[in-house]
Amino acid sequence: MISKHNAEHYIWGERCDGWRLVDQENRSIIHEKMPAATSEARHYHQKSIQFFFVLSGTLNIEIDGVEHTLREQEGIEISPFVAHRAFNSSQQDTEFLVISQPNTRNDRVLVN
Repeated sequence: MISKHNAEHYIWGERCDGWRLVDQENRSIIHEKMPAATSEARHYHQKSIQFFFVLSGTLNIEIDGVEHTLREQEGIEISPFVAHRAFNSSQQDTEFLVISQPNTRNDRVLVN
């Protein structure tokens, strides 16, 4: 059994947390937590399709120049080569799952 209490933990971006729930070459599932007023760098993936699903709070995702606001129990899919970034513009932490197929390790290209 796996949970964020026993999964591999890492820090990313501006004091954000990630827990690797599934870490296989063909798929990854990560539980992430973004504190209020944090963001990640705009980027795309060359191979991976990603699905973001909000567990608590509100998550903003800019996809190819269009901003989407996801609330609890809402998700969105992002195709390869589509520039995106997640950010939390609220005053509360947000927690969400990121499901990637295949795994995004070494598949991230930063965009200005």
